[in-house]
Amino acid sequence: MMRRIVLLGAGGHAQVVFDTLKLCGDAIQVIAVLDDAPHLWGQLFQGHVIDGPLAKLAQLPVDGAFVAIGDNRARQRASAIVRAAGVPLINALHPRAVIAADAILGSGIAAFANVVVNPGARIADAVILNTACTVDHHGQIGAHAHIAPGAHLAGGVRVGEGALIGIGAAVIPQILIGKWATIGAGSVVVRDVPDHATVVGVPARILKRKD
Repeated sequence: MMRRIVLLGAGGHAQVVFDTLKLCGDAIQVIAVLDDAPHLWGQLFQGHVIDGPLAKLAQLPVDGAFVAIGDNRARQRASAIVRAAGVPLINALHPRAVIAADAILGSGIAAFANVVVNPGARIADAVILNTACTVDHHGQIGAHAHIAPGAHLAGGVRVGEGALIGIGAAVIPQILIGKWATIGAGSVVVRDVPDHATVVGVPARILKRKD
């Protein structure tokens, strides 16, 4: 049975999501694209006219939605709009993503090409698993987090809500990454990272921290 969905967001990240959804076969059909940027309304996105703001979702007869927004905070807000509208969040899982049979996935997850999620992992809602990143056994990824392309999380790593693991970063086993923390590109994390902290370097050290 085909599921008619709305794509929320019309930026570069949304283009990757759209391509991933096309590769999911005939089971999913994007019927509308929404974005909160007024200058985009009426423009074409992948053959679809951008039909207005995200709030318009509540007026559309659809089977699901996907929040295709790269910014973690904005994705969190948009996901709340979807839930308030009573529309299910679907997952966008690339056919070349390798996800263990016993991994537990939430909803609204993007997993792009060459992602690997190993046994025992738990991925919460609205997470981005970007191209060729890996989550090893028993890793836990909090809601609205983003694991950037080529980032690698060793076994038992826990990533808090809204955290960003930058491109090519590596995290050794059993490390805790705090909520809304940022790991700089190419960093190697060898100790726990507090909530709201930004760490960079090899080994990673705190650059700044917000209350």
